[in-house]
Amino acid sequence: MPIQRIALVGTGGRALSFAEPIVRTYAANNRLVAMLDASPARLAYYNEIITSRWGAPAVPTYAPADFARMLREQQVDTVLVCSKDSTHHGYIVAALEAGCDVITEKPMVISAAQCADIAAAAARTGRRVQVAFNYRWAPFRTKVRELLATGTIGRVRSVNLEYLLDTCHGADYFRRWHAEMAESGGLFVHKATHHFDLVNWWLDAIPAQVFAAGDLVYYGRANALARGDGKLAARDRYLDAPAEGDPFHLDLRGSESFRRLYLEAEGDSGYIRDRNVFRDGIDIYDQMTAIVRYRTGETLTYALTAYSPREGMRVVFNGDRGRLEYYEFTGSHMNRAVSSSEFQHEQHGSAEAAGEYIRVYPHFAPSYEVPMPAASGPHGGADAVMQEQLFSATPPVDPWQRRAGHEQGAASVLVGVAANASIKTGQPVRLLNLAPLAPAALRLSELI
Repeated sequence: MPIQRIALVGTGGRALSFAEPIVRTYAANNRLVAMLDASPARLAYYNEIITSRWGAPAVPTYAPADFARMLREQQVDTVLVCSKDSTHHGYIVAALEAGCDVITEKPMVISAAQCADIAAAAARTGRRVQVAFNYRWAPFRTKVRELLATGTIGRVRSVNLEYLLDTCHGADYFRRWHAEMAESGGLFVHKATHHFDLVNWWLDAIPAQVFAAGDLVYYGRANALARGDGKLAARDRYLDAPAEGDPFHLDLRGSESFRRLYLEAEGDSGYIRDRNVFRDGIDIYDQMTAIVRYRTGETLTYALTAYSPREGMRVVFNGDRGRLEYYEFTGSHMNRAVSSSEFQHEQHGSAEAAGEYIRVYPHFAPSYEVPMPAASGPHGGADAVMQEQLFSATPPVDPWQRRAGHEQGAASVLVGVAANASIKTGQPVRLLNLAPLAPAALRLSELI
C-alpha cells in the first residue's frame, strides 16, 4: 500500500483535528513527515502531543522560509494548509509548482486574483487542490441535500439563510487576526465561505451576482463607548486584566492548549491571541447581509450577526412544490462569553432547542418533520466523515459529491469577495467580472 507523505503547514488549534487522524487513525497509508510554522514553541508543543499523547515518533519541523527545502527533503506528496488565511495562496501555489497535491482549510484564499492564480497553477501542473469544507459532511446537512435533490419541494426558487454567531464564538474572531480585512477577508470570506458553499452545494448551483451591506456595529472601541461600555475597552488585551465584570475576558493561562499554542509562543510568533474585542483597529464587519443570484435563477438572502445571545442558523428553501425549513442551534445560553463549558442552557421546545430540525411544508398537504440521521463528534459529526474521505486508502463511495476542488472553493470565496466589493461601491457585483470561473457552467457539480 503506497504511503501518502503529508506536510502540515500551520500548527494552530484547527490543525490538530487533521494531524491526529493522519498519525493515528489512518497511519497505515499516511505519514506526517514534516510540520511548518513561524513559531518553534508551537512546533515543539505539537511534537510533544505526537510523541507523548499519540505514541508516534517526533516529526521534523521547519520555518516558513524553508518551505521549498521541506518539500524536497521530506519528499512530500501532499501539503495540508492550516495557516493564516492570507498565507494560503502562497503555500498552495508553491506546493502545486513543486509537484504536490494540496488539502487546504477554508477559505481557500481571500481574493479573486488569488483564485485565478490557483486555477492557473492547477492547470499548469496537473496537481489537485481539495478544500476541507467540513460543513458539507455533517449527516444532517447532507440530509437537506438529499431532500432537495430528490424533489421533495420541487424546484427550489429561493433560499433564506440567517446565521448567528454568539458572544463566545462570534467575539473570538475579534480577538485575533481575523479582525483585520487584509488577513482574513473579513467574515464574509473567512466565516461565510462555509455558508455560501453549503448553499452552492445544496442547490448544485453557481453564484452569479451579489449585492451586500455590512457594518461594524457592536465590537470595536467606538461602539463600546457609544453604548456606555467604555470600561470594557480600557485595555488593549486581556492578559493580566481583571475578569470580574467583563464577560468577554479571555484568560490564556486557563487552558493548556491556549497557554502552549499562544501565550508561550508570543515571543517567537508575535501573535497576540487575546486582544480586546473593543479595541481600535478592527476593520471587518460584525453585521452583514447579502442577496446572491445564481446562474440557474435561484436567489439567496443571507444574513450574519456576530454578537448574538445564541448560536446557530435558520435556513428556508422555497420551492414550486413546497417549503423546507432547517434549523440548527447549539442552544441558548445565559452569561456565556468565553468558556463553552460554563454556560446555562435555557429550555425551549421543538425548533428552539439545541440540535437540528427539518420540517417540510408541501403544497396542499400536511407538513411533516423529517427524522434526523445519527451524528456524533466535532462539527456535528462532519470531521470524522470528511477525514475518512481525505485519508482512508479505501474511502466509501460518496453519492452526494461532498469533495470540493479549487473551482468549488473559489465559488464560495468569490461570493464573499463580491460582497465586500459591493459594500464599498454600493452596487451589485458580477462574479465573472472578478474571476473567469467556468463561464459556460451552470451547476456546481460541473466544477472541479
